[in-house]
Amino acid sequence: MFSSIVVGTDGSTTAEEAVRQAAALARTCGAKLHLVSAFKPLEAMYLSPEVMPTGIHAMVNPEHEVQRVLDEALGKVRAEGVEAVSHACAGDPAGVLIDVAEAVKADVIVVGNRGMAGKARFLLGSVPNKVSHHAPCTVMIVKTA
Repeated sequence: MFSSIVVGTDGSTTAEEAVRQAAALARTCGAKLHLVSAFKPLEAMYLSPEVMPTGIHAMVNPEHEVQRVLDEALGKVRAEGVEAVSHACAGDPAGVLIDVAEAVKADVIVVGNRGMAGKARFLLGSVPNKVSHHAPCTVMIVKTA
């Protein structure tokens, strides 16, 4: 049925439920699971010596946090016997999910339904909405709330 499944996660409760259901689907189908998380790269910043004390350097890297979330999810799904890999990608979450799905020739993308409630969904769109309109494959929107 499915041999390649893409699921997005940001570590939220909604995303965790999407990952759980995607893992169950992957296990049932014997599919490979691709865990995907997007991040926005920070612009290079300069802090003057007046702001930063001498000898102290601070580094903030959103990719590290995303990789931590992915590693945690990977551990959980692999513990359930699911073959899985992770993808930490810079960019818009919906665009990243679609790009990874195209690259791995995914059969289905699984996303949580967070952000689809209320009138704003018609004006602003959401990750599930954008993915469902532009995906190269089937999209499964998991009811999480």
